[in-house]
Amino acid sequence: MKTYDLAVVGGCSAGLVAAINSKRINPKLRVAVIEKLPRIGKKLLATGNGKCNITNLQALEHDYVNKGFAEFALQSYPPEKIIDFFSSLGLLTYSDSCGRVYPESNTAASVTDALRFELERLGVDVICDTPVTEIKKTKNGFAVNGEYICEKLIIAAGGKSSAPQGSDGSGYALAKMLGHSVTKTVPALVPLNASPEITKPLKGVRVRNVCLTLKGEKILKKTEGEILFTDYGLSGIAAMELAATAQKYIDNVKRNPFTYIDFLPQMTFDNLFDYLKNLSKIKGFCQIDNLLTGILPKAAGIAVCKACKLYKADKEISSLTDKELRIIAEKIKKFPLEVTGTRGFPNSQVTSGGIKIEEINEKTMESKLCKNLYFAGEIIDVDGGCGGFNLQWAWASGMLAGELKQENDL
Repeated sequence: MKTYDLAVVGGCSAGLVAAINSKRINPKLRVAVIEKLPRIGKKLLATGNGKCNITNLQALEHDYVNKGFAEFALQSYPPEKIIDFFSSLGLLTYSDSCGRVYPESNTAASVTDALRFELERLGVDVICDTPVTEIKKTKNGFAVNGEYICEKLIIAAGGKSSAPQGSDGSGYALAKMLGHSVTKTVPALVPLNASPEITKPLKGVRVRNVCLTLKGEKILKKTEGEILFTDYGLSGIAAMELAATAQKYIDNVKRNPFTYIDFLPQMTFDNLFDYLKNLSKIKGFCQIDNLLTGILPKAAGIAVCKACKLYKADKEISSLTDKELRIIAEKIKKFPLEVTGTRGFPNSQVTSGGIKIEEINEKTMESKLCKNLYFAGEIIDVDGGCGGFNLQWAWASGMLAGELKQENDL
């Protein structure tokens, strides 16, 4: 058996920075990272379309699920500290107009390499091709797979999203072995299944800067951004950020919510109606196909007219009455799609749900149920939207867990 002061289960974002921070704080610690895949950091390589959106400068203002719990870690290790941390690894970064931070190289491999080289420099043992299937609490710590003994243990094994990259939900079973409970998990940041009879003819059409409102008996959530129509429903950031809320509603209420698309959130209904009235004069000689070509992609404009039951290929714009123009304006501001589910965990970027926050000390990431056990990252019931927010949580919680503090240290 190999003996360590600290073992980290999970060799991706949260686990890697936890190991690095613990070793930096106390260089004498014997630290190991145990990873099931042949190499560490595989899921990182797929983030940000291969560019790795490291963090977001607006993270402290972001509306995370269970933000109250996450706040201490996020404030202890805000985006600026994460940027400084990567700078200390020789990784330069830049930010865009939305606050998203990327490596200067624009390649996720630069991030994994920086972490890998630091682990090597610090003398952390990286044990790959080793799925963890059993953890037992011992008198002086933990026994992992009956092969590794450690005094302290950090579980940072991710959620259930992106199983080929290592997040297959196995970390939850390990947590349960040590007395923890897990909330219901659903896929987050994943495309929606929604009204395919409407969206299939629009497959491939993108519309930018829309507002989506998810509604059941009441408004459930609103998002803004780009959408992409697909043969099964909706993709794009604005749609994907509704997914977890939609799936939870479907599971709990056993009914499908609707998402309403406001194609022009920057215009009031009255302004839009006046605009359409003016358009009908300018383009009155055109057929209805072309009414909205200056506002929306042509196929989307036709879909709006069809939803209003006003579409006839030979119908001229000049024939539209004020009442009909009002109906069109209403549909542009509130275009309905029934949401029947999501594309599931295999297509999701993040898992919503996880180890109950009530069982973890938010100021240390240590278990309240099992001394010397810590958690970090996606395995905990905390998640955020697109744009680097989930990686920021992974880094912050991993760094905090790596301090290996206990309640009596506070």
